[in-house]
Amino acid sequence: MPKHFVSWYNQFMSILVNAYQLKKSFSSRPLFTGLTFSIESGERIGLIGPNGAGKSTLLRILAGVENLEEGSISLEKGLRIAYLEQVPSFNSDDSVQSSILGNVKDPHNWEDLSLANELISRLALPPAETLISSLSGGWKKRVALARELLKRPDLLLLDEPTNHLDIDGIYWLENYLSTARFSTLTVTHDRVFLQKVSNRIIELDRRNPGGLLQVKGDYLAYLKLKEETISAQEHAETKLKNTLRRESEWLARGAKARSTKQQARIERAYELEKEVEELGYRNQKLKLRIDFQEADKGPKKLIAANRISKSYGEKVVIPAIPPLDLLITYGSRIGLLGANGCGKTTLLKVLIGEEETDTGEVFRSDQLQVAWFEQNRECLDPNLTILKTVCPDGDYVDYKGAKVHAIGYLSRFLFNKEQLDIPVGRLSGGEQARLLIARLMLKKANLLVLDEPTNDLDLATLDVLQDVLQDFRGAVILVSHDRYFLDQVASQILAFDESIKSTKGSKQILSFEGLNQWEEWYKKRDRERDLERDLERDTDRVVQTPQIANTASTAKKKKKLSFNEQKEFEGMEEAILHAEELLAKLIEESSRPESANNPTLLTEISKKMDLTQKEIDRLYARWTELADLGIGKG
Repeated sequence: MPKHFVSWYNQFMSILVNAYQLKKSFSSRPLFTGLTFSIESGERIGLIGPNGAGKSTLLRILAGVENLEEGSISLEKGLRIAYLEQVPSFNSDDSVQSSILGNVKDPHNWEDLSLANELISRLALPPAETLISSLSGGWKKRVALARELLKRPDLLLLDEPTNHLDIDGIYWLENYLSTARFSTLTVTHDRVFLQKVSNRIIELDRRNPGGLLQVKGDYLAYLKLKEETISAQEHAETKLKNTLRRESEWLARGAKARSTKQQARIERAYELEKEVEELGYRNQKLKLRIDFQEADKGPKKLIAANRISKSYGEKVVIPAIPPLDLLITYGSRIGLLGANGCGKTTLLKVLIGEEETDTGEVFRSDQLQVAWFEQNRECLDPNLTILKTVCPDGDYVDYKGAKVHAIGYLSRFLFNKEQLDIPVGRLSGGEQARLLIARLMLKKANLLVLDEPTNDLDLATLDVLQDVLQDFRGAVILVSHDRYFLDQVASQILAFDESIKSTKGSKQILSFEGLNQWEEWYKKRDRERDLERDLERDTDRVVQTPQIANTASTAKKKKKLSFNEQKEFEGMEEAILHAEELLAKLIEESSRPESANNPTLLTEISKKMDLTQKEIDRLYARWTELADLGIGKG
């Protein structure tokens, strides 16, 4: 291999992290053991696995905030690691800027200040002086990302980065990470996000040989290899079981084990038994058994909202223009999409009667029974144990008209007997979500209202949950930014759009027949926004051409130009050329179908065309005026 190629390879494909035989336990329960892997520069790794496998713990170990029990980690010399926690912590008195600068040694260092301001701009964060306590979870996540990027990392660790982000934030983060120069290790259960930001997948699961399944490639490549691996392991288990059965039958006949060959055969039978047991453990399919209790079927119409609107002072939540009409019947599958704080949760509360409308009426069936999955999980007491959370009195729960022992009931949600006395506050996010589903299943309902149920759940649990929701005979209203999950469950999308200006705020709620139709609209809206920004920037550049009084009387009094006027004349040809190019661009944009079919956009383009044409006329007049004076001829 040529020396220059070796140098290039070492520079761009160096090993950043080497992890060898890592072991970590939680209480007396081992999370993982014997993990060995490496991370190279340029890799964007997606780290997946079941809840409780230790993914977040592994990130904390790599970030240096948690210790290992056994094993070793070696880092490339001078390696800079940044870590975006699942729930970032802040000082509530800090501003956006001081939060970003919180980890630097000198907050007055001009390079760090400059980069902090650049990050505020690039991440479209609120103004630097905004208090962190006033921000939503999604905005706090962006501020935390800026804080980590200020470290100028070679490796960025991200733990569920899409949690609490709205759809705009997720799209932005996808684009940013997919083109980033640093390496990333991302824990996420958002399959679309995983597919777009990863070029390598690591599955952390004790059932995998060595605890890991590593795949060079994206999530689709992982799915293919995983299917092949499971098929091969199941085939190996079947083959070994058959061999073990024959060996067991031979032993059962009482054959004498006097010869060395016979003794070896007996020992081999015992080894086969252990191998079959190991393969059986790897091949076991641990799935939640979710089955929501359906209320006795009543009238088909559950909720009918007629021309409703809702505001809090000047803040419009449900717009009055146009007002919202919505019918929810048995079998309805409605998904809500929109930016954080746009009003999705408020709409849910209005529909089920926890909030009043400003205008319009909401009909609710007398037989309406609602089960609500809350996003913030405030109904979970962190000090209560798992057992007391589901079964506060006694040892039995009422489920589908029968008394079921709490231990057996909780085993449906993958909680074993040893875990039942663990306080809820010590559970992972995914375990808390499973516990909330366990409580929800104890309530009869004909309407399930799920506010961000996918946060923290592993892929296997998401598959089960989406199947159950598809089979549920009542109605489902779902708030989620997990596009795959939403596409599998919802047949109607209500999207909050704040890009349309009206006389009452700047919002409307649009209805789409599924996620595909919404995505087409979203991409078109983004193209229009980009076009408007480009046109505004180009127009501003033209309009900001130095303006100098251009009256004939003033010009005639001059014998020669000042220094500034001479510079103006020399740059006049370029300014005219740029303005004419802009006009041509605007004319082209106005003739495109997406512009012709959008009256609002076409009006904006026409205004800019008029403004640009006037500027071209002014530039030509000024150029002629200066030329008539004989200026610039040497």
